[in-house]
Amino acid sequence: MLSVNGLTKIYQQHKAVQNVSFDLKYQQCVALLGPNGAGKTTILQILSGLLASTSGRIQFLGSQSINRQEIGYLPQHPAFFSWMTALEYMLFTARLSKLKRREALEKSRTALRFVGLEKEQDRKIGGFSGGMKQRLGLAQALVHEPKLLILDEPVSALDPAGRREVLDMMKDLKKKMTILFSTHVLHDAEEVCDQVIMLKEGAVKWSGPLHKLKNRHQKPSYILTAEESLEGWLEHLPYVSKVAYDKPSQAEFFLTDRSDSRRLLGECLNRHVSILRFEQKTQSLEDIYMKVMGL
Repeated sequence: MLSVNGLTKIYQQHKAVQNVSFDLKYQQCVALLGPNGAGKTTILQILSGLLASTSGRIQFLGSQSINRQEIGYLPQHPAFFSWMTALEYMLFTARLSKLKRREALEKSRTALRFVGLEKEQDRKIGGFSGGMKQRLGLAQALVHEPKLLILDEPVSALDPAGRREVLDMMKDLKKKMTILFSTHVLHDAEEVCDQVIMLKEGAVKWSGPLHKLKNRHQKPSYILTAEESLEGWLEHLPYVSKVAYDKPSQAEFFLTDRSDSRRLLGECLNRHVSILRFEQKTQSLEDIYMKVMGL
């Protein structure tokens, strides 16, 4: 549904986005993942039609131009009219999306119900909490039932309860539409996404499903502790590499293959080494992320 090729944005001499390419399919949830200043917001603003790119090609729903009527957008810091009620604000945004009056009222109430603000529809927005405003912002992005929903840091300012509510909503929404959202929290991406696009300094460092990222980088290390010293022979075994000694009788290392653990245990028996501890240590997703991003 969306194809991005060679997207670049330059501000004076600064390259905010550098040759970014990716594709989105229908009913897919994809996260732009990266630290502050990685170019996430710039990419989302370009795709939302709010910012022009310096170069690159975007194809959306078979067209070379962006149809904003088919896109819902929630900025990182949404602005509201505090004197409006929630329903008034929803009707205002629905009319901007070119919905007719009766349809705008019906879909506004449906969207408020979905985000849990149905009972607050006649309340002034000025009295809303931060979490309520974020849910209202999500409702306005949904009111015209877009095919592509773009969310910029949708849960970054929320407490744990509010974060959980929005993530659960996103899980429901991806059954109906494509979602592209930005975050710097790996756990959020892991929970709701089909794939991630990792960005650093405006360039893509990794793009694909998280399980492929794990399979590619998640090679386990091993920890061996014994009563006797391991130095002088462990590091010379052909299937053992990158040995790091915490002390002569304890080492962390990598094996060429997981099946080599049996060979190592057999070697310990032959050398009459009394094993106190032998375990596999798997890298966390955060460790892999730091490695890929070079942080």
